[in-house]
Amino acid sequence: MSERLPIEVTINDQNMTIEELVSIARYKNTLYLSEEVKKRLKDQRAILDKTLYEKDIPMYGINTGVGENSNTSISTPDLKKLQNNIIFSHACGMGEPLEDEIVRGIIVVMVKNLSLGYSGIRLETVEALITLLNHKITPIVPREGSLGYLSPQAHISLVLLGFGEAYIHNQRISGKKALNQANLKPLELHEKEGLSLINGTSDMTGIGALAIYDVINLIKTSDVVSMISFEALKSSYYAYDERLARVKSHQGQINTQKNIKSIINNSRLAEKNKSYRTQDALSIRAVPQVHGAGKDALRYCKNVIDIEMNAATDNPLIFFDEVDENAEMNVFSSANPVGENVAQALDFLTMAVAEIANISERRTFRLVSPQYSDLPNYLVKDNGLNSGLMIPQYVAASLVSDNKIYAHPSSVDSISTSGGQEDHASMGYSAALKLRKVIKNSEKVLGIEWLSSCQALEYLDPYQSGEGTYVAFALLRKDVSFLSEDRVLSPDMNRAEQLIHSEILVKNVEEKVGTLLVD
Repeated sequence: MSERLPIEVTINDQNMTIEELVSIARYKNTLYLSEEVKKRLKDQRAILDKTLYEKDIPMYGINTGVGENSNTSISTPDLKKLQNNIIFSHACGMGEPLEDEIVRGIIVVMVKNLSLGYSGIRLETVEALITLLNHKITPIVPREGSLGYLSPQAHISLVLLGFGEAYIHNQRISGKKALNQANLKPLELHEKEGLSLINGTSDMTGIGALAIYDVINLIKTSDVVSMISFEALKSSYYAYDERLARVKSHQGQINTQKNIKSIINNSRLAEKNKSYRTQDALSIRAVPQVHGAGKDALRYCKNVIDIEMNAATDNPLIFFDEVDENAEMNVFSSANPVGENVAQALDFLTMAVAEIANISERRTFRLVSPQYSDLPNYLVKDNGLNSGLMIPQYVAASLVSDNKIYAHPSSVDSISTSGGQEDHASMGYSAALKLRKVIKNSEKVLGIEWLSSCQALEYLDPYQSGEGTYVAFALLRKDVSFLSEDRVLSPDMNRAEQLIHSEILVKNVEEKVGTLLVD
């Protein structure tokens, strides 16, 4: 686990951070509720209960049906049954299960959203979600079947009721058995709770938060790996002069050029080859501009996710003028569960990450092509007898081609449902899953460039490389040896990807050169 992540998290009146979500979702650390949050949930639920039975007013999903059925009144004896029915009817996802960390990330956002108190949900229900996390019970959530929300949260909620399936202790068992193993009882839903559990942007936001965390690491990685290629291709650092960024003034470009300066600091190769060519190819020369644009996109998208993680995205939302027995309650049916901000941001970030992979693959192509690199063909001796790193570049080309398909925005699509009542959809859930796929592909592409650039550097002199580039070279060489003749390369490629995704590469480089800039 990264040292920058907390080992336990308390949800309180402060904004939750992406690092806190990742700590709980990916590394299974412990989550708590503060006492002030507990008090707020109790007080506001009491007002909801009081108002519900004293005032004869229609409240969406509380004493009416949902969707197109919102004009159908529900009798008082059926109010609790309605909430169970909402969970059962909406739990209709299909396909393979979502990854464990995704489900946990969704639950974390559900807890934070509901803890704000605007849903009127009981403390016991919020604590039941936290119990799933802390007992490491992960509901089985099918991957397909959401236009933006509803289905994934419904499958999570099934387990709270003792239905559905879950993983516990690496076993896939029924929801009821999972609760029994943890000495927990099925939850009895009260008015509005079923609707509140399935509503909101928790699924796309939880996935998006994990993605933002990984993109921060990926963009730092791209700066490091690109500079090994820079040295191996005998490129000029004149294109990275800080004055160039100053006159264009995009923060991402400025930060990238500062990172480059740190990574290649004291590079004798860079100094020796600074005038080797009049001008380098754009895949080298435009690193500050392309990687910088990715950083700028990341900054915007991170801000959207930070806001949405800490927002009330239920429908309806309940506003309490004051918390006492005479309080007035206002119920507003709205569209806060619509995740258009998140959907557009995640689509934008998907395109930015795809571009990071695109330019990485172009550098790999140059490394394995002697007409561009002045290096042995495919970076191996006895070429012809040996194919060297020919085919890893094919793999990178395949992955970036797939990324171009995934980069088509989900948020420009929409479709009408529920008899026309739900006649627009953000498609943010699809955008989140596509982004996750592009990140994974791009980590592989960068791993292939890392493998290729280190192989290339051996034909020069890695001991003359920069402070950051040498750390990256030495780290890979602990597990992946120089390719003197053909061997099976999949294990080498997989290891490079693992060192990237696990943050080990960035951590090692930052220990030497200092924190690389993203924001």
